[in-house]
Amino acid sequence: MRIVAIEEHFIAPDLMARISPDALVARGWPNPERQPSRMATTDALEEAGSIRLADMDRAGITMQVLSAGGPGADLLSAEEGLRFARDYNDQLRRIADEHPTRFSGFAHLPMAHPEAAADELDRAVTHLGLKGALINGTTRGLFLDAPGFEPILSRAASLGVPLYLHPSPPPAAVRSAYYADLPEEASMLLSGPGFGWHAETALHVLRLVVSGTLARHPRLKLIIGHMGEGLPAMMGRADEVFTSFAARQLDRSIARAILDQVWITTSGLFTLPPFIAALLTFGADRILFSVDYPFSSNAIGAEFLRCLPVSPADRTRIAHGNADALLSLR
Repeated sequence: MRIVAIEEHFIAPDLMARISPDALVARGWPNPERQPSRMATTDALEEAGSIRLADMDRAGITMQVLSAGGPGADLLSAEEGLRFARDYNDQLRRIADEHPTRFSGFAHLPMAHPEAAADELDRAVTHLGLKGALINGTTRGLFLDAPGFEPILSRAASLGVPLYLHPSPPPAAVRSAYYADLPEEASMLLSGPGFGWHAETALHVLRLVVSGTLARHPRLKLIIGHMGEGLPAMMGRADEVFTSFAARQLDRSIARAILDQVWITTSGLFTLPPFIAALLTFGADRILFSVDYPFSSNAIGAEFLRCLPVSPADRTRIAHGNADALLSLR
């Protein structure tokens, strides 16, 4: 069975060296100089050749769509950020050219400068063949419903490519209000992969709905990971609470807007309860397989896919059919 995994991460060490440890820490990312335990993960992130391919082969994964799931251009000046994004996207293209049936990619964008980001998205899609862009959380404290990001949303919609909304550390004010006064490791985990990342990404989607942003961009396509970041369990509640507001202010219900314009992936959540909630709300046509490599295991993710309690046709859709159609793969 062809298996396409679409939230799979790669970092270029020469590019990451352009970002100071102080800038990383200020944004909430771990200081690499104080994280020796992360070296194995970092080594896997930086490798996009024989070792990664061998791990994919052992799990039976056909293709990875690579992305920069971490800090990047927004931590640099305007000129440096654009150069970082262009260099990263060019490197993705070279990786895909070396293994065209095994790797594709989502563009990295200089989000702090939306006009430049829109132009770089255009270049990445039309000249490099990348499949959309992955956006890491808020940009300098702002969600994508902020008016300044309109050029990026409009360009993605006109190009017909999706934006993958990926988690990142919360802004400093949120870290202070919600996650302070805890042991350092507990604070980091709770604000990040233990809960906070997912809640913020769900909030990001809901803001795009209730602000009217999705209504203004009806052709905009969004992807979110981690079985929908908790939204499958909450969409009914949102519809109930927002019934009157939606009737007066929006073009459709909260759930309808999400189901019309959002796809979800399995990345990093390989247990049945969240999958069943996702299947019952989004349906098999809107679920795409992802691992979240190297933060999650290719082998565990692929085995989970093979054991899902779905029909062979739905397994095929989740494994590759939905990704092939949404991202124009193959």
